[in-house]
Amino acid sequence: MTVAARFEIEYLQYLDPDGQLVAELPQDLPSKDELLALFRQMLFLRTFDGKAVALQRTGKLGTYAPCLGHEATQVGIGAAMRPEDVLAPSYREYGAQIMRGVQLREILLYWGGDERGNDYANEPARHDFPWCVPIATQCLHAAGAALAFKLRGEKRVAVTCCGDGGSSKTDTYAAINSAGAYALPFVQCIINNGWAISVPRSAQTGAETLAQKGLAGGLYCLQVDGNDLFAVLEGMRRVMERARNGEGGSVIEFLTYRLHDHTTADDARRYRDEAEVRDAWTRDPMTRLRKWLTAQGLWDEAQEKDWIAECTQRVDVEINAYLETKTQPPEAMFDYLYADPPPDILAQRARLLALEGRA
Repeated sequence: MTVAARFEIEYLQYLDPDGQLVAELPQDLPSKDELLALFRQMLFLRTFDGKAVALQRTGKLGTYAPCLGHEATQVGIGAAMRPEDVLAPSYREYGAQIMRGVQLREILLYWGGDERGNDYANEPARHDFPWCVPIATQCLHAAGAALAFKLRGEKRVAVTCCGDGGSSKTDTYAAINSAGAYALPFVQCIINNGWAISVPRSAQTGAETLAQKGLAGGLYCLQVDGNDLFAVLEGMRRVMERARNGEGGSVIEFLTYRLHDHTTADDARRYRDEAEVRDAWTRDPMTRLRKWLTAQGLWDEAQEKDWIAECTQRVDVEINAYLETKTQPPEAMFDYLYADPPPDILAQRARLLALEGRA
């Protein structure tokens, strides 16, 4: 038999669920102090996430998509990006967005139904894309940005994220194909958390890995343990370096798990075995990194208690800012959709003002 081509997908893992090294750490890993700062960022994200769920449960926030269990993946993605790069997120990448300057109050505003949450105040988030709820369409946005970077000769990288379910959408495949055809500085992050809402990964694709979906587009493909911050950082370093050096795009799959419901409008107990969730908790990214840092003499229970107290205080300040934000007037729904509103929209706006006696 004549073989036309053969492919392999490399898998990266350095830190096992018990916090033990299973491979020699890469030379380009951040310093221990920098790793400690990233762990603190992961704890901050988990503190915020829990508070956001509590806000929804008490009727102070709309439907919210928790990120419990994704901390290493999200913080690692954010840490690997430079200010000049662009992020096109889905609706769960808060960790990466926070590291790029998105404020907690903006996240809460968005999930509270206020589109002003998408108008990020800080750089570099201000030149990133807004949250994208239609599954995987953000991948095409990132491919378009990457094409612009190449045409302008800019050493910038467009990074986008989708879930395991999103990786089966035509939008993702089209973005991958474009990135390969034009050798774009494009990084497709596939966050494989095991479930596409209520559909398990095993039922929505026959691919042995999700990383290999980039092979048909001619992209560099890599799979990493998304609960191992070291693996996430090294994987992202490789793909970002390739993109920045003009070596083309990549698909990087992060193996993690969705420890919470898909959103606060979901009840995963209806379709997911509790034993599976308990097993996933044994691979929690926080636990393994905490164990390693503790063994290195960099972290202890007292430090964690103090830091969580500080995180709680910081999150509460942002929650209060969100709750104290004045609601927009009703006519705002007409004001930002069109640069030049058509007559029927203007007529609807005028009728609304008339009904309120403000015509």
